Amino acid sequence: MAFVLAKVFWFVAEPGHLIFIAFAVAGVLWLLRWRRAAARLAAAAAGAYCAIVFLPLGTWLLLPLEGRFPPPSPPPARIDGVVVLGGSIEPRLSAGRNQTQLNESGERLLALVELARLYPDARLVFTGGSGRLIDPDLREADHAERLMERVGLARGRVIYERDSRDTAENASMTKALVQPRANETWLLVTSAWHMPRSVGAFRRAGWTVVPWPVDYASSGDDTWRIGPAGLEGMRRFTLATREWIGLIAYRAMGRTDALFPGP
Repeated sequence: MAFVLAKVFWFVAEPGHLIFIAFAVAGVLWLLRWRRAAARLAAAAAGAYCAIVFLPLGTWLLLPLEGRFPPPSPPPARIDGVVVLGGSIEPRLSAGRNQTQLNESGERLLALVELARLYPDARLVFTGGSGRLIDPDLREADHAERLMERVGLARGRVIYERDSRDTAENASMTKALVQPRANETWLLVTSAWHMPRSVGAFRRAGWTVVPWPVDYASSGDDTWRIGPAGLEGMRRFTLATREWIGLIAYRAMGRTDALFPGP
């Protein structure tokens, strides 16, 4: 039930959807002749949209997330395993076109291939079922397995966890699957902006991991770059807002060890 409620809440609370809803409500109010209220609501929605598009609000929200866990330098000389979180594959498109379709987080899978070559003796795990309310049987892991074989990783080289629906389940189900020992070193691969919540979820599951962030959404030097960012500005703001809300929700539900997990 919590999974369903979270999906429904975010569908409504997504910034772009909220702005659209505000304009729609303003239109209804205008038709009902509540002209002043309609004008104020429309102005507020337009102001919010302009702020998101023209100001680097998304970047400001992303920078603390992406800077929380820097990549290990130098990389560990030896590791026991790698866990790569799902979120980089479009299962519905992949099933429809009969080939694996990646989204903007495809760097997660590129990192899996890179680490497989860098650490040939390490255990490799991809964790990702279906995070969708519609088409729950379309699972990322199935398409990830096909892609990994296409790029040259032998069958059996990667372990696939197919049942998790969110980050907390990634942590708990993967731990139950691979049963890591306390003295082992495991890398956790996910998007840099997603790393704080991911690390917190793994710690809550009793698994200490070494963060290996990829897929940065900000360059780090565009803090004060003001201008018409368009859809990219909305995408960054939406991405960051969702992650901050996720951190708060995970802490409230006891699914992470801290509100803003750190090194």
